[in-house]
Parts: sequence; structure tokens; C-alpha cells
Amino acid sequence: MKLKGSQIFVECLKEQGVDTIFGFPGGKVLFLYDELVKNADSIKHILTSHEQGAAHAADGYARSTGKTGVCIATSGPGATNLVTGIATAYMDSVPLVAFTGQVGTKDLGKDSFQEVDITGITIPITKHNYIVKHVEKLADTIREAFAIAKEGRPGPVLIDICVNVGNEECEYEKIEINAGDYLKKHAGIRHENVSEEDMEEAIRVINESKRPFMMAGGGVIISGTNLLLAKLARKGRIPVATTLMGLGGFPSSDNLYTGLIGMHGSKTSNLAATNCDLLIAVGARFSDRVTSNVRNFATKAKIMHIDIDPAEIGKNVAVDYPLCGYMDDILERLAEGISEKKDTEWIDKVNAWKAKFPLAYIDDGTIVRPQSVVREIYRQTGGEAIIVTEVGQNQLWAAQWYKYTKPRTYISSGGLGTMGYGLGSAIGVQVANPGKKVINVAGDGSFRMNLNELATAVRYKLPLIVAILNNSVLGMVRQWQTLFLDKRYAETTIDDSLNYVALAEAFGALGIRVDEAKDVGRAIELALSQTDRPVVIDFRIDKDEKVYPIVPPGASIEDLITED
Repeated sequence: MKLKGSQIFVECLKEQGVDTIFGFPGGKVLFLYDELVKNADSIKHILTSHEQGAAHAADGYARSTGKTGVCIATSGPGATNLVTGIATAYMDSVPLVAFTGQVGTKDLGKDSFQEVDITGITIPITKHNYIVKHVEKLADTIREAFAIAKEGRPGPVLIDICVNVGNEECEYEKIEINAGDYLKKHAGIRHENVSEEDMEEAIRVINESKRPFMMAGGGVIISGTNLLLAKLARKGRIPVATTLMGLGGFPSSDNLYTGLIGMHGSKTSNLAATNCDLLIAVGARFSDRVTSNVRNFATKAKIMHIDIDPAEIGKNVAVDYPLCGYMDDILERLAEGISEKKDTEWIDKVNAWKAKFPLAYIDDGTIVRPQSVVREIYRQTGGEAIIVTEVGQNQLWAAQWYKYTKPRTYISSGGLGTMGYGLGSAIGVQVANPGKKVINVAGDGSFRMNLNELATAVRYKLPLIVAILNNSVLGMVRQWQTLFLDKRYAETTIDDSLNYVALAEAFGALGIRVDEAKDVGRAIELALSQTDRPVVIDFRIDKDEKVYPIVPPGASIEDLITED
């Protein structure tokens, strides 16, 4: 049957099972929006306050569900406003399809009104991108984009659609085909299984190891292999640390769990990485925030790296046993193949470190401590909330002091470290998970970057909570200035008397201010009781609060600073 491009756009979204799209309209997407309105009963559109908020919301939707997030913006500034959100998704391997409008095919390259080469701009931060100049190409482009976004190592794909395409007609036929099959048929992309010889060697190495240690990254969550990872760890009695992106990939309640690893990792995790004889990295990319001084990282160990992306293996750390392929297949074969072990001297050593070097802080019950706020959130939610964060100290306190036992319950910008990420992402998470409590643990500096999205949360009656750990400074930068730059506080003080309670109420949200420790619990209880509006809690903390432990720049990961 013959359909207009705008109709094909919507029908292809339905083919892919899209139920929600986040965006902001404009002239070059008018035809697409006109069709979205006609199909509002099957595809919900969430109007954000800014295109960056739309990209972050689609990102949060994707991270919390495992589905592909979708966002849309017009040409020119609308498209460029998506760029930070697309880059955020790219760094953390989040499946995302971003649609942008473009000037008409005949007007390309003429510096037309709101024309920008968004495909050229986003080449380095997308898995693939397209410009659609002819309606006949639209359907297959959309299908291929969704397949690429999800297949293998996920990531964002951008489709730039010339405005004339939305109003042109061509034949359309609905197809139903899964992402992997579509790519094999149309793009020739596939991933081979690891050979039997390599698997047998990996099993032998694990069995012979006296001091094995496992590092679980975000790939464990993306691939849905957390249960297989736990099976492998428990059968082989292998202690497990997680990266920031791997939180929830292995239950923090398990006695084999050692905590975060790296710059703000636990001393136990960092000592275990330094002293193990076999380091098994699963779905992790050995970022500088994990390794610090890479030349001194895990020097006593052989490295086994399990990942779907061959470009990651050997990129940052030399690898002795590369296992590149689908992680469910690899972990299942390892878990079935290794010998069952009992606790060893190595486990006893790791447990001794855990007892000697626990995460700790002093709380005399008078001032508001950020660690206590996060612990109280955990207590009142029973660990069942989805925690979203901004970037900075708040991000690490939320990582350290809330216990994550399930995947997709810690949502944060890891690779790009995008300040202003949290609120937009929390909107996407709450839309995708209406029955869950969603809490954005924020710093005042990050929150202020995209606080306009409060209007979005109010418009859609989303009961998300923004817990601002407000120290009136750019906390993480100030911490570095204190520890490493002789307390020269260059442009990190933002104490300008902003009234966050009045701000929240101006948007139509509930605002709460907490100045004393005794009021922390009641504020969180009141916030959790709301069912149809967002809440902003202004927790007033000291400007010199710090995240510990921390590895100084250039140091090895075992050389942690644990106190002033």
C-alpha cells in the first residue's frame, strides 16, 4: 500500500515495538509530529523542556528497561541540542535511536535556515547515522537503525530526515524480523562464538588459579548475564568487584562482593586487583577511572577479558586470554566447565581486608551527612527504588551507600560524566517504570544545568524525587582543589542563595528543605508518599564533604586516600 513518509515513520516505530518517544517539535519535523498526534493511542510522546532533556530521557528509558530509547528533534539547533545526550549514550553503550529533521533535499548545502550537518557532527558519537533524502529509503533505514542500535554492543544511531520525505509517498509493506536476522540479511554483521580451544584454555586457567578475582562492568547488565556471572563466581569461589556502570550486575549483599573498584573503589577491591593472579574482566573496558596508573594495574595477574566488542580487548590493558563474543554463551560455558571450589586462603585474605577496611564515615547525628541521606533512602525504600544520579560527589555517594542487588537500578552517566544528566534521565526512567520509586540523587551544580525539566515532570505528574545534596559548591572539583591544588578554589563556589523550595513550588512540584540531621527521615518519608507530582528535597550539607576513598592522580589503585 502507498503511504506518506510521515506515516511510514510511525508504522516503522510500531514495527519496532516503540511505545514512547521523547522530543521537542519544530519546523522540519512538522509532518512527523502531525502523524504522531494521529497515533497518540499507540505511541506516547513526552514533550520535554529542551532537546537535551529528551535525549537523556530516552537514555534513562533504555537503561532501565533494556529497550531502545527514542527521541526526536527538529533541524539545526534542535539537532545539536541532542548531541550531549547522544554522546552520553555512546560512551555507556545505551541503545538509542535519535530522529532529527533536516531541510529539504533540494536545499541541502545552501546554508538554508536551520540547516546543519548533524550526520557529520555525530559520526564520532554514534554507532552509525543516516540522512534520508528519498522516501523509498525511509523504512529500511529505520529498521536497520534499530537493529544496529541493539545488536552486539549497543549504542546510539541517528536518522536525519529531509523535510520533503515526510510528505512524499511510496509503497510500504510491514515486516516482522528480529534485529540479529535483519543485520545478517541486510548489513552482513555477525559475531562468532569463541572456539572450543579458547574456552578449554580459559576453564583450565580459572581452575588452576590460586587467587582469582573478577571485575564486572556495564556489559553484564546490558547483556542480561548477571545470573550467569553469579553462578560462575559462586561455583569458583571468585571474589567480585564492580565498576560504576556494573553496579547491580552482582548483588552487593553477596559475601563474595568486594565493592567498587578503581579511583573511588573500596580498599578491598583495589588490593584484590593488585594481588590476584588472575583478573577476569567481564563486560568492562578498563577505563582510567578503574586502572588509574595503568602501568601498575594488576601487575601480578594474568588478564582474561570477556567482551562482545573486539575493539575493547587489548585497547587499554594487555590481555592474556581474550574471549570475544556473546557473553551469555561464554559465561554459561565457563560456569558449566570450571570445577566447584570451596573457600581458600585467598577468600580468607579478601574477607580479612573487608573487615579491616570497611567504608566508613563519622555521623554524630547533628549535621546532615550525605552518606546518611543515601543510607536512609535505602532503608525507607528497602532497596527497591531505581536510583538515578547527576555527576560528581553525589554520583559516588549514591554508588557507595545504597545497596544494589538487581541490574538496571543504578542509572548514571559513567563514561562521559554528563552534569545535568540526572533529571532528564529520571523522567525517562519514571515513564518506563510507573510503579517504581525513582530517586535522582543530585548535586546542586549538576541539578541547575537542566532543572527546567522539572516542568516536564510536573506536566506528566511524575512522582520522581530529586534529592539534592546541596553543598553550595562544585563539590568534586572543590575536593580536588582541596587535596591536590593547595585549596585554590577557582570558580567552584556557587553559594548564591537560590531557594530550591520556592523554585520547586514555582514549577508546581513539592519543595522540602532539610537543615538538620533529625529531619532527614521525615523529609524522605513525605517525598515517598507523593503519587502525582515530583518532589525536590534540598539537603543542606557542608561544603567540605568529600568522597572517600580516592586514588590520587598518577598513583596506583592500592594507594588510596581514605581520610583527610
